[in-house]
Amino acid sequence: MARFEDIRVGDELPAQTHAFDRLGLVKYAAGSGDFNPLHYDADFPQAREIGDNIVHGRLKYALLGKLVSDWLAGDGWVRELACEYRGMDLRGAPVTATGRVSDKRTEDGAALVELELAVVGEEGRVSTPGSATVVLTR
Repeated sequence: MARFEDIRVGDELPAQTHAFDRLGLVKYAAGSGDFNPLHYDADFPQAREIGDNIVHGRLKYALLGKLVSDWLAGDGWVRELACEYRGMDLRGAPVTATGRVSDKRTEDGAALVELELAVVGEEGRVSTPGSATVVLTR
């Protein structure tokens, strides 16, 4: 990651693309305790009606956290991370976590960077918009 002085509003974070198979969704269900069958049971009536199982919302939240923490690369910490669940992403379909710098400032001696984040489906629809505030240490 660049130093605070080199970061510019509009800079893009390196995008990260993921696709979750059924096993990945089952593993996430086990780790999170979210065993809603809509996420892993192919025969669940709602899944059949939608066309497939859907990725857990909190898993997409975790993707945004990974995007930010990978970008920080140990040169800071996350002060705040938030997102909204506005759409579904289906099992096996690639989703891409994206981010860009929306603001930077110093506050009480801390170097703060504001980020706009999103999980975007393969058709370009934002299913999970988000934001983060990070504190840089260099």
